[in-house]
Amino acid sequence: MDEQLKQSALDFHEFPVPGKIQVSPTKPLATQRDLALAYSPGVAAPCLEIEKDPLAAYKYTARGNLVAVVSNGTAVLGLGNIGALAGKPVMEGKGVLFKKFAGIDVFDIEVDELDPDKFINVVAALEPTFGGINLEDIKAPECFYIEQQLRERMNIPVFHDDQHGTAIISTAAILNGLRVVEKNLSDVRMVVSGAGAAAIACMNLLVALGMQKHNIVVCDSKGVIYKDREPNMAGNQSRLCGGRRWQTHPR
Repeated sequence: MDEQLKQSALDFHEFPVPGKIQVSPTKPLATQRDLALAYSPGVAAPCLEIEKDPLAAYKYTARGNLVAVVSNGTAVLGLGNIGALAGKPVMEGKGVLFKKFAGIDVFDIEVDELDPDKFINVVAALEPTFGGINLEDIKAPECFYIEQQLRERMNIPVFHDDQHGTAIISTAAILNGLRVVEKNLSDVRMVVSGAGAAAIACMNLLVALGMQKHNIVVCDSKGVIYKDREPNMAGNQSRLCGGRRWQTHPR
């Protein structure tokens, strides 16, 4: 990054107030009555309604349009494992994208926890607050396990955009390209450079849409992925092999 861009970015994040997000009230707070409705004693009324019917939270609170952008900072953009706190500007940035382009409110949640199970417990405990969870910048292979466990435990949507967002965009591009050249997804072959979270998610979606596993060759930093390869074969990578030794691909 050149010095001019660096300084411009630092100034952008510092002024006129630090950071990129804030909380603004959606109700008038001009009078004593407004305050009595927003807080005590009036706030007891919606609390009791939600106690009777948990779905009433979507009627009386912001939960339905509130998403948590959650990260432990282990795989931040092109920066790698920089930690939860250092990743906060990225999480705030994702929050403003949600708000600007989709009208969705966001709280960024930076969790200083590397143990996947402890991280899962922290995020799962946040369910009463949010209408959805967006996992962000969590390194592989832990990200697969974390996402799977949270999807099973939570009753709200759980989305890992490094996997699913990338997969949606990449698959759309491939499908449109095949339409131009008049080819079917089930007939084409594909070479994938990289076997991280995004690549695996892209392949999973393409296979779900009709691409044949035996037509996919996957390479990582150690070379072509094939059955029983050692070392460095994560469980999510081994599922890509389909039982074939890719070094002797017949085509």
